[in-house]
Amino acid sequence: MPTTVGRRTDRPAPITRAPRGVDRRIVVRIGVVTAVSYAAWLAVGAFGRPYNFFDMKIYHGAVLWWAGGNELYDFVAPSTTLGFTYPPFAALVMLPMSWLPVDGAGFVNALASIGALAVVLAALLRPIVDRLGWPLWFTVAVATPVALAIEPSRETLGYGQVNLLLFALIMADLVGLRWRARRGTHHETADSPLARFVYSGAWAGVGIGLATAVKLTPALFVLYLMLTRQWRAALIATGTAVGVTLGTFGVLGAESRAYFTSVLWQTERVGAADMTANQSLAGLLARLYDSIETPGLLWLAFSVLVLALGLSRALSARADGDELTAFTLVGLTANVISPISWSHHLVWVIPAIIVLADAAVRRRDASRRLPSRVGGMSSANGVPTLRPPIWYPTLTGLRHGVGALGLYLLFLISPIWPYEHQLPEVSHYQDGLFGTLMENSLAIALIVLVAALPWRPGAEPAFYADRLARTAPLAARR
Repeated sequence: MPTTVGRRTDRPAPITRAPRGVDRRIVVRIGVVTAVSYAAWLAVGAFGRPYNFFDMKIYHGAVLWWAGGNELYDFVAPSTTLGFTYPPFAALVMLPMSWLPVDGAGFVNALASIGALAVVLAALLRPIVDRLGWPLWFTVAVATPVALAIEPSRETLGYGQVNLLLFALIMADLVGLRWRARRGTHHETADSPLARFVYSGAWAGVGIGLATAVKLTPALFVLYLMLTRQWRAALIATGTAVGVTLGTFGVLGAESRAYFTSVLWQTERVGAADMTANQSLAGLLARLYDSIETPGLLWLAFSVLVLALGLSRALSARADGDELTAFTLVGLTANVISPISWSHHLVWVIPAIIVLADAAVRRRDASRRLPSRVGGMSSANGVPTLRPPIWYPTLTGLRHGVGALGLYLLFLISPIWPYEHQLPEVSHYQDGLFGTLMENSLAIALIVLVAALPWRPGAEPAFYADRLARTAPLAARR
C-alpha cells in the first residue's frame, strides 16, 4: 500500500493570473501610438519647411522692445519689414514671454498648443468613440500626432503662432453649448458650485470673445450665434470681447489708439496679398490676376457670396443637430473671406476631416442596419423580404471616406510650396496650369468645403430638448 509520508496532500490552489491579453492590448496600443508619432515626425521633416520660430521672434522682440519703454507698434524685426500686428490685448497676454529667451518662449508655446489640440480632439472625438466603443485615450493619442503633421499645425508650431490656442478657445464654447443642451445630466450632480457652473455651460461665449479680442476674424462666430438666436452665448461673447478691449484701452490707451486708428488699416504690414502662403480668396484672386494686389470689387462680390453660402449651410447644419459641422463651416468661411489667411491659419480643416470621416462611418453602419430597395429578394417563412446587395454597405459613404483621406493628404503634402512664386521676379503662371492649381490648392479646397462639407443630422445637437424632438426622426432615417 503506497504511503503518503513526506508528501503534501494539501496543495495550494493554483494562482489565478490576470488575463495577459489586456496587457498585450495596452502594449500594442502604445506601440501603435509610438509608430504613428514617429511617422508624423518623419512627415513633418519630409513635407514641412525649415522652422525657427520666425513669428515668435517678432512677437518676442516686440514685447522686449515695448517693455524697454518704446512704442509697441514702432517695432520692426531685424532684416525684415514686419512688426507687431495684433491688438494691444494680445501684447498684454504675450508680455510674460519677455522673461524667457526666444527659443524658450517658442517651446512653451509649442507645448501649450499641443496640449490644447489634444484637449480639443478629446472633446470632438468623445461622442464618436463612445458610439463606436473605442478607448478615448488611445484614439486621442493617435489623432494628436496625425493632426500635428498637417500644414496648419506644423506651421503654427514651427513659426511660434497662436492659432491652435485660439482654436481651442472657440471649441471650448462648442463644448459649453453641448453642456447647456444636456442640462440636468451633469451639473446637478456635481460636487461643488464651481463644477456645477462649469457643467452648466452658462459661460459659453467667453472663448469666442477672448479669441476675438486677440484676433478679429473669430468675430464671425458672434454673428453666427446671433443668426441662430443663441442670444446668451452671443451676448457673453460680445461682452467679453468689448470688455477686454475697453479694459485694455484703460491700461494701454496710447497703444489702443494707435492700433485702432492706424495699425489695423495698414494691410501692407503683414505682406503682399499674392504671397503663396496666403490661401484666402483674396490671395487666390491676386495670384490668378498675377498681381501683388487683390482686385477689390471682385473680391468683395465673391466674399459676400461665400459668406452667405457658408453661414446658410452652418445654420442648416445646426438646425439638423450638428453643431460641430456648423462651427467648422463658420471657421472655414472666415478663412476664405479674410484678406489674409496664411497656411497656418487653416486649422479648421482638422474638424472638417473628422466630420467627413464620421459621416463615412455613420452611412456605412446605417446601410448595414437598413434594407435596401436595390437588393435582391429573399424569402423568410414565405414572406418576401428586401436584402441589400453585398457591395452596398461597402460603397455607402465611400465618397465621404475618400474626401476625408484626400483632404488629409492634401494638407499633409501641402503642394503649394514646390510651386511658390514671388512677384515681380517670377509670374504665378511660370509652371503652367498645373503649377497654378497646386499653388492655389489649399484655397480651392477651403472653398469646396464651404460649399460641400456634409453634416450629420442629429449627431451633436447643442440646443434644448424641444428642438431635439424635431430632429430625432430625421436622424433615425439617416
